[in-house]
Amino acid sequence: MSIFVNVTIQPDQEHGRKLLVPTGIPTPHQTPVSFKVEGGAVELSGEVSTGQMAALISPEAGKAVTVSYAFADGGSGYPEPMFQPRLNRFTRAANELVDDVRGLVDSSKDGHAAIEAIVNAVAEKFHYGHPEVRFNDGLDEVPYISCGLTEGSCVDINTYLIACLRAAGLEAGYVYGYFFPEEKNGTCVDGHCWVVTRHEGVVLEWDIAHHLKLGTREICCGLNPKPGHRVATAHSMGLSFSTLGIHETKLLGEPAWVSSDGKLASADLDIRCSIADEAVAA
Repeated sequence: MSIFVNVTIQPDQEHGRKLLVPTGIPTPHQTPVSFKVEGGAVELSGEVSTGQMAALISPEAGKAVTVSYAFADGGSGYPEPMFQPRLNRFTRAANELVDDVRGLVDSSKDGHAAIEAIVNAVAEKFHYGHPEVRFNDGLDEVPYISCGLTEGSCVDINTYLIACLRAAGLEAGYVYGYFFPEEKNGTCVDGHCWVVTRHEGVVLEWDIAHHLKLGTREICCGLNPKPGHRVATAHSMGLSFSTLGIHETKLLGEPAWVSSDGKLASADLDIRCSIADEAVAA
């Protein structure tokens, strides 16, 4: 099976900005095999800490840009740099959070049990939503959520989860891409993210947000508790593209407008996918 994703970006309302677009990453399930751009000239820009490459697109005046990905079944695994801890304001845990996580891990029998305990403890702290103000906005570290339920999107929930796992000394990575729900017939409105853990060579994937949307806080490992298709476009938080003047932006999962001073802005996107079996793809 192959998955084809087309992302159409409407013309910019401001003059002179370029598009910065992730080019896709491999996972154990898929490999990006094609990346094409229509409606603009393309060059590549490298992220300095992870080695990821992104397409920098100069759009043709007044025209929409279409970015097309193709992903084939099967993959080499998640990129190794994804699991390497990098301290920045999106991943650094506050002291109270570190103390809480260590207490939780001390009561667990082994690393796998510790991971599961942390994942389920994080799920108990959130209800799914898209708040105007995120729980860590304006802070230099990920704060401890002491009580009650905090509204959060997949980005917020997984920011907290990554900080907790790494505070416990566990290998974990943050992945961003697109998820196409089964009921949406090959469309979605924005990106999606999930967390991957690795302990003693065993890689597990976690999607708390989708469990919460299904009405449960009993979290199991594995992708797509909510039926659909997903692809991975980028990984890690606190990314820097030094040649573009971008320093520790939270993430780059979708196309974003970048100005000459390195500021990123959301783009107006139309996101669609199609599925083909191997015979049709060939």
